[in-house]
Amino acid sequence: MAKLAAAAVPDAFDEAAAGYDLLVGANPDYHRELRRSATALRVPGDGEGLRLLDLGCGTGASTAALLAVAPRAEIVAVDASRGMLERARRKSWPANVSFVHARAEDLAVHGPFDGVFAAYLVRNLPDPDPVLTAVRGLLKPGARFVAHEYSVRDSWAATALWTAVCWSVIIPSGAAVTRSAKLYTYLWRSVLDFDGAGALRDRLRRNGFVLVRTLPAAGWQRGVVHTFVGEA
Repeated sequence: MAKLAAAAVPDAFDEAAAGYDLLVGANPDYHRELRRSATALRVPGDGEGLRLLDLGCGTGASTAALLAVAPRAEIVAVDASRGMLERARRKSWPANVSFVHARAEDLAVHGPFDGVFAAYLVRNLPDPDPVLTAVRGLLKPGARFVAHEYSVRDSWAATALWTAVCWSVIIPSGAAVTRSAKLYTYLWRSVLDFDGAGALRDRLRRNGFVLVRTLPAAGWQRGVVHTFVGEA
């Protein structure tokens, strides 16, 4: 099967959008871990008066996680896939949530923001560095960038677990629901090829973030999914 290039990922998500919520909903830890990562933004109170950016919002799972920790913040949710955004917009949202169709590389939004959340985004960028630098420029001083992301390269055990879960569950399920395994084999490969946790922390520092650290996931995703935190 031909390898899916990172630049073609938004189109692949368009094709998979109809079944995406069904697939991620089958993972009992998916939404819980997104909410756990969203709390790392350290939003005071209910978020009233704050602006938060959800970069790579997909069908709105990360947006819902932000809303759970900051129900009164202004949340701007951005994604490059029209199909995923259409699914997100069909859901019920309060007036403080808005959706924007744009690639992260273009960042068609204006700061400043009191926090930026990016779930499963950095790994999918053709060149993460300019996007991370731009995100840093959108943040108020002291505000946080939180990336919820797969990273297994630093651990052979996590790499083996990820491969086993992909080929026994994720790829067959994705192929059954969407009639194509293309996006899910890309997912498997992209995680194997992506930065280790240490390398991603270094990448954040190179692009202007300070107090960079990693928080672990819980459950079966421990060692596979991480919360990366950096401050402006």
